[in-house]
Amino acid sequence: MTAGLHGIILAIGLILPIGMQNGFILFQGAVHKRWVNLLPTLITAGMADTLLISLGAMGVSAAAFHITWFRYLIGVVGILFLLYMGVASWRDQGAEAAGLTDTAWPPRRQITFSLSVSLLNPHALIDTLAVIGGSASVYTTFSERFAFAAAAASVSWIWFFLLSLIGHWVGRMAFQNSLKLFNRVSAVIMWLSAGYLGYLIINFP
Repeated sequence: MTAGLHGIILAIGLILPIGMQNGFILFQGAVHKRWVNLLPTLITAGMADTLLISLGAMGVSAAAFHITWFRYLIGVVGILFLLYMGVASWRDQGAEAAGLTDTAWPPRRQITFSLSVSLLNPHALIDTLAVIGGSASVYTTFSERFAFAAAAASVSWIWFFLLSLIGHWVGRMAFQNSLKLFNRVSAVIMWLSAGYLGYLIINFP
C-alpha cells in the first residue's frame, strides 16, 4: 500500500464520525443563507487539521505521547470534556455550547470556535497526533511521510467541504426540526467516544 493511499484510508476512518468539529461545520452550513459566509469555518478547520496531521506525521508528537503522565492528563481532560458535553447535549443545553444554534455566526466567532474544537479537543488530538502519527512512523523517508500527511489532510478538506454543502442543502427548517434528535444522538456518540478515548490512552503502544 502506498503512503498516500494509506493516509486517505486512515483519515476517512477517523473523520467520518460526527463529533464537535463536524457538527459545528454541518449546522453552521445549515444556518447560513449564503454558503460563502461559511468559508472562515472551513478554512480554519482545514488548516488546523493540516497542522495537527503534519505534526503527527513528522513525528513531533511521538515523544510527548510516550510520556505517561502527559498521556493520562490528555486522556482525563478529554474524557471529562466529552462526558460534560454529552450530558449538556442530552439535556438540550449543549446546542449553544457546541455552536449548534439557529444563528449564523460572524467570521471572527466562527474562527475562534473552529480553532477550539480543532485544537483543544483531546479526542481530535489523539486521532491526529497519536493515531496518524503512529501510523506514519512506518515510513522512513521524508517523501513518504509527506505523501501520507498530504493525503490525510486532503481528506479533511474534502470532508469539511462536503459537510458544509450538506448542511447548506438541508437548510434552516430541517435544522430546527431535527436539533433535539441530533442533541440526543450527539450525546450518545460523545459518551461512546469518552469510553473509546479511555481505551486508547490505556492501550497506547
